[in-house]
Amino acid sequence: MRPIEIITGRAVPLDRSDIDTDQIIPSDWLKRVERTGFGAGLFSEWRDDREFVLNREEFMGANILVAGPNFGTGSSREHAVWALQDYGFEAVIAPNFADIFRNNCTKGGVVPVAVDPAIGRALLDAVMADPQLEFTIDVARGTLEVPGANITTTFPMDEFTRERLVNGWDDIGLTLRHEAEIASYEANRPAWLPTTR
Repeated sequence: MRPIEIITGRAVPLDRSDIDTDQIIPSDWLKRVERTGFGAGLFSEWRDDREFVLNREEFMGANILVAGPNFGTGSSREHAVWALQDYGFEAVIAPNFADIFRNNCTKGGVVPVAVDPAIGRALLDAVMADPQLEFTIDVARGTLEVPGANITTTFPMDEFTRERLVNGWDDIGLTLRHEAEIASYEANRPAWLPTTR
């Protein structure tokens, strides 16, 4: 996972609430065995509608998704995070997230930015009115700024998760921080212990 300290860019307003993981990436797409290529399946059932927000030219190339309350409910599928990433989203802003989805985001390198519902509504309205608005998400400081809409706020994130994102530590990266101790243990490990070699 790459380190994520600051995300700057434009946003897509997805003015819907209670978006579950099956809507984010329909189950038909779960047959793939690799982690890439899921962007084509992101909200694929909704994208059949030519007026759906991801199909609108003014939002092409945006790297932040702004959604309504209760984003990422439903079954735990990291494929939902992979689909968001593969499409080009680096962060999702919403009033709240399902716990498992939020956890999958932070382990996969997508920043979940939880904001007050009134701010969430104001962000959706602002982006719909001006698709060129620039967002700045400072993960290290826990701030979100949208100067063109006069919005500045903070977002909660525990310090361990913040440190993981800023340093780019996925689960393997966390383990590799102890590589020297692991190598030392393996070098001095008694021969009678089981091995996977």
